[in-house]
Amino acid sequence: MAKEKELENEEIIEEETQKEEEVVDEKAELEGKIKEWEDKYMRLYAEFDNYQKRTLKEKDARYADAVIDTVNLFLEVSDNLDRAVSITVETEEAKKVLEGVELVKKQMSDILTKLDVTPIKAVGEEFDPNVHNAVMHIEDETVTDNTVVEELQKGYIYKNERVVRYSMVKVAN
Repeated sequence: MAKEKELENEEIIEEETQKEEEVVDEKAELEGKIKEWEDKYMRLYAEFDNYQKRTLKEKDARYADAVIDTVNLFLEVSDNLDRAVSITVETEEAKKVLEGVELVKKQMSDILTKLDVTPIKAVGEEFDPNVHNAVMHIEDETVTDNTVVEELQKGYIYKNERVVRYSMVKVAN
């Protein structure tokens, strides 16, 4: 009877040991699955984060393109306002008209500034092919080489990074 009890205890211990091993194996398997899902989650999160950044950049680029395309349509009007303001007038009536044109020119300039479009500096600056378009060259000993001496058409830049229109300039050699 003692042997039977001993055998029974051994069987119970063996069963419990086997159950513990199964639980340990199951726990290890579940931990592996958890790590796998965590890895998938982190990859998906990183992918989504990259997607958000990429779409934001694309949206900004599309907006910039739209601003540049729209501003380009108004630059001829701005050029004509510049020409009108540069005229010298004699009569009082013409002076009043000129004042009105100057106000419209200032309004146009303010709108461009609000859109982050600014004129490109040209006269007196060193020629920069990234923002200037040299259409004439002159020989002038009084000016250093590669200096812009005259601006034939004003250029504009968007947010100091994208050229809306290149400045047409005369450069000294």
